[in-house]
Amino acid sequence: MGFFHSSSISRSTAGKWLGLVTAVWIQSISGNNYTFSNYSDALKSLMHLTQVELNNLSVAKDVGKAFGLLAGLASDRFPTWVILLIGSLEGLLGYGVQWLVVSQRIPPLPYWQMCIFLCMGGNSTTWMNTAVLVTSIRNFRKNRGPVSGILKGFVGLSTGIFTNLCSALFADDPSSFLIMLSIIPFAVCLAGIFFLRESPPASTAAENEEESKYFGILNVLAVIVAVYLLIFGFIPNPSMLVSRAFAVGLLVLLASPLVIPVHSYFKGLRPLLDIEERGKEPLLRNEEKARVDEVVAGKRRPAVGEEHTIAEALATIDFWILFVSFLCGVGTGLAVMNNMGQIGLALGYSDVSIFVSLTSIWGFFGRIISGSVSEYFIKKAATPRPLWNAGSQIVMGVGYVLMAMAVPGSLYVGSVVVGICYGVRLAITVPTASELFGLRYYGLIYNILILNLPLGSFLFSGLLAGILYDIEATAVSGGGNTCVGAHCYRLVFIIMAVACIVGFLLDILLSIRTNNVYKKISASKGRR
Repeated sequence: MGFFHSSSISRSTAGKWLGLVTAVWIQSISGNNYTFSNYSDALKSLMHLTQVELNNLSVAKDVGKAFGLLAGLASDRFPTWVILLIGSLEGLLGYGVQWLVVSQRIPPLPYWQMCIFLCMGGNSTTWMNTAVLVTSIRNFRKNRGPVSGILKGFVGLSTGIFTNLCSALFADDPSSFLIMLSIIPFAVCLAGIFFLRESPPASTAAENEEESKYFGILNVLAVIVAVYLLIFGFIPNPSMLVSRAFAVGLLVLLASPLVIPVHSYFKGLRPLLDIEERGKEPLLRNEEKARVDEVVAGKRRPAVGEEHTIAEALATIDFWILFVSFLCGVGTGLAVMNNMGQIGLALGYSDVSIFVSLTSIWGFFGRIISGSVSEYFIKKAATPRPLWNAGSQIVMGVGYVLMAMAVPGSLYVGSVVVGICYGVRLAITVPTASELFGLRYYGLIYNILILNLPLGSFLFSGLLAGILYDIEATAVSGGGNTCVGAHCYRLVFIIMAVACIVGFLLDILLSIRTNNVYKKISASKGRR
């Protein structure tokens, strides 16, 4: 009887890790929303767009994130596989139509119709990300930082994965790139439907320790993938043989996390020495359940750090501090990523794919490192997680100042800095929201915060960057829509640096206000 009980627990634990590996694969292909620069010039040329019109197309893409509220609502009512299926079908249609236009299989659609299909492509990722993040953070709630860092890290890598695969196999052809964006996420999500599901979280010190070890392995494997992508990006004019060898090696590396569920399964087949301990629910979780029941019953208003309903979360000043500071970080970062093609051309670079890859890969390092490091410092020193956001805002502001100066090599450095800081911002905000407002309605709370992506894209990319670029282009070329020179984006970078200072001040304020929350979290993580 003990063996069969052990085997059942082994399958359950291995299944949870297999679900996380599947989540990693889905995130590896769900960052297509950040790849607009790889085909924006083709759209601009085919549709004869001004820079403002092109930037508003990128805003339409990001407006799709606003409809992530639907994914958030659905995540509390439907199983994970339904959420994944909706996202994969929507992405297939949204990017598929863009491919038909760019490959000239159909004539360019009216501008408003293209906005709709870009919006659909952008919205598809909200369904994928919601399914992955909500399920995984609930499954590994004692390791929210590492979970967020790894999953958001692979979203960042997905741009580099798509960009380098396209370079390796299709010589950076925009239409080939778009067909990859439409088909690959669809296929991976269909596979993920069978494995990603909610499982019981760790309930003992031994399970928590085992989780930490496996997350360490995942971090190492993820770093290897990132370095592999980085190395290939710097190979000058690789031959077809080298390119295809790279593609095969990348697929092998992406499959390598499977060693974790396999190891977990066989390890779990050993006789369990402390079955009774697994059946016990720690005192802390009993206390948390009592607080949830009390809040749901309407007996009292929850404090920050406890379970909140949506209305209760939106009624707190802490939520709006987090919301606005998030806008300052991701809004400015999106402006750089959406305009990287034009920024590079303005500074004299004919090929901007290296800058897209740099932003993606270093964004990965920002995400994965900040998730684990912030978790470590919560456990050891009760350091509020928003403090890391504050640090990233200052560094990002310095990066914008450097890009405004347009010194030699500044775009390389700026791409790295923006990538790292944007990654930190995403990886830190995800677990912070769950720690301050709870997991009961986390899917919707997360998607409300993600409204900052379309809002930030509209403010900083559609309005600020688009209008100022066209003003410079008109002044220099007598009415043309192309601008060449450091002046094209100088004022844009300066204004975004000021926004980063505002974000820094808000993050410091939130760190002070949540200091006691993180002291309690630190104390709970120290219990064994």
